[in-house]
This record gives sequence, C-alpha cells and structure tokens, in this order.
Amino acid sequence: MNVSIVMQGVASVAWLIFFAGIALTISRASRGRNTRPGIVTTLVGLLLALLLTSVSAGLVFIQPAERGVVISAVSPKGYREQALDPGLRWIVPFLESVRTYSISRQTYTMSRTALEGQVAGDDSIAARTSDGQEIFIDASVIFSLDPTKVIQIHIDWQERYINDLVRPLARGIIRDAISQYGVEEVVTAKRLEMAEMIRFEMEIKMAENGLVLADFVLRNVTFSPEYAASVEQKQVAEQQAQQAKFVVETKRQEAEQVRQTAQGAADSVVIKAKGDAEARIIQAKAEAESLLLIAAAIQENPSILQYQYINKLAPGIQVILVPNNAPYLLPLPTLPPQSSPASALPTPEPSSPSP
Repeated sequence: MNVSIVMQGVASVAWLIFFAGIALTISRASRGRNTRPGIVTTLVGLLLALLLTSVSAGLVFIQPAERGVVISAVSPKGYREQALDPGLRWIVPFLESVRTYSISRQTYTMSRTALEGQVAGDDSIAARTSDGQEIFIDASVIFSLDPTKVIQIHIDWQERYINDLVRPLARGIIRDAISQYGVEEVVTAKRLEMAEMIRFEMEIKMAENGLVLADFVLRNVTFSPEYAASVEQKQVAEQQAQQAKFVVETKRQEAEQVRQTAQGAADSVVIKAKGDAEARIIQAKAEAESLLLIAAAIQENPSILQYQYINKLAPGIQVILVPNNAPYLLPLPTLPPQSSPASALPTPEPSSPSP
C-alpha cells in the first residue's frame, strides 16, 4: 500500500472536519447557542489537516520500476543531484516535488502497417540503397532508461526522449546504414550484417543520451512497386530457366537410360557368345582327350572292341547281316538245323484196297 496516498486520504478527512466545525460554529451562532464546540472542532480539524497535508506532501513512494527526480526550491541547482531510489522517501513539503521516470524496457515500433506502431498509418522508414533503389524498412527499438542517468535525461529531454530522441536517432542511423549496401545485399547475404551495424551505432548514440539499447529488430523490408514488379519478372524468368534446365536434364537421363539398356543388351549378347564359344572349346578338348584315351585303350587291348560290340547287341539277335566284303569280327553263333521243305510236309498214309 502506498503510504503517501493513505496520508493524503486522512488529510482530506481532516479538512472535512475543519469545514464541518466552521459550519457547526455558524449554525450555533445563528441560533444564539454556545459556539464553543464548533470552534474546538474547527481548530482541531485545521491543525490535523495542516499536519497531515504537510506530512502527505513530504512523503513520496517510488515504485520498483521507477526512479524519482526531485525538483527542489531549496537547492542551488533547482534539483537534487541524486535520484530517488524505490521505496518510501521524504522530501521538503511544498518546496520540493518529484518527477518519476520508468526504467522498464520500452519498445518503439516504426511500421508500414497501420495501427502496428506508435504512429498511426504508414510509419516505415524510406531509405535508398547504394545503387539508388528506394526501400521501406519496418523496425523496432527495444530500450530502457539508464537508472544512473535519469537526472540527465530529465534535464536534456524530460518526457520528450521518445519522440525527440529515439525516433529520429533510429531513423537516421537506419538510413545511413542502408546507403552502404546494394538492394540485393539488403534482403539476402548482408541483411544480418546490416542489422548488426545499425544496432552497434544505435547503442553508442543512445548511451550518450542516457538510454540503454536492449535490442534492435529489423522487422521487414519492402520494395517500391516498380522494383517489386521487376524482381517478380526476374524470378519468373529464373524459374522458367530452371524448368527448361530440368526438362533437358530429364531428357538426357532418359537418353542415357536407353543407351545403358542397349549397351547392357549388347554386352549380354557378347557375353553369351563368349560363353558358348568357351563351352564348345571345352567340349571339343574333352572329346579330343576322350578319343586319345580310347585310342590308347584299344591299342593296349584290341579285344575291347569285340566286348563293346557284344554289349551293344540285344539278347534276342539270331541273324546278323554284314556286307560281303566285310570280315567277321567274331564267330557267329551256331544255328540249330532246320528240316527241308519236303520233309516238313506230312507223309500220306497208304490207302487200303477196296474190297
């Protein structure tokens, strides 16, 4: 609870008692009655009102996020050289007053979007790049007052430090930084470098005026309508070129795939032909070696041919026909004798003479 506010409330009650005592005194005097109670009430109320008003005027409560600058009529400089820290503080009643300043972080935004920044409407920063292109910057400055320099801020700027210091300082530094970069660099590779440059310069300038920069946020970069149209056309052309390149690459890959397939088929035919040729060579070598082995075996044992010949004959062969000019290789089997055709006929029985 703020004690100074409570004291002001009690002082207000004392003043009511004072005015009530005056009214009571006048009322009793008009009716010819004793005015002593009214006079006592009036004096007591006046004394309490003056005392409590003086006390409440001398008590000041400083919030934790504030610092107080004392404007003093008893000081040769017109102010105390030391700012009031948080808590309940005492000043000389009616001769000193306190101006409080917040030391919490504050955000000042300059934006192209309406109702987004501190200024209604388009408050973006128009700047020109090193190649003459106009761009528009949306930015936010996050800062706070240096607690040790509150008195300096009060003397130099008072409540005007936002509109008369932070705003023009930020806009000027941003324009100076952008003028050192080309339009392509602002939105691509150099954007972070540019934002860091702005933050560094702003930190120095604000520190010189009793402010502490917490952060600088480069929110958005917008091009002029003409340049935006040219950028869009360039992007469309690049996309078309990429598409054409993709189509060419696809066709090349398809042609390469067909070539590889044909090459694979040709290689398969060659490999198969080589395999067949090698198989025939191996088979011929095997047959030649087999013939050599057979010839050697026959030379060592000529009767092996008759043995093979006999094995090939069927068991029921009775007659063998050979050419008349070919010698017998082995004796033919003896055939059983057969009767002549005449003996094969039945002999007729003699007929008996008739009687």
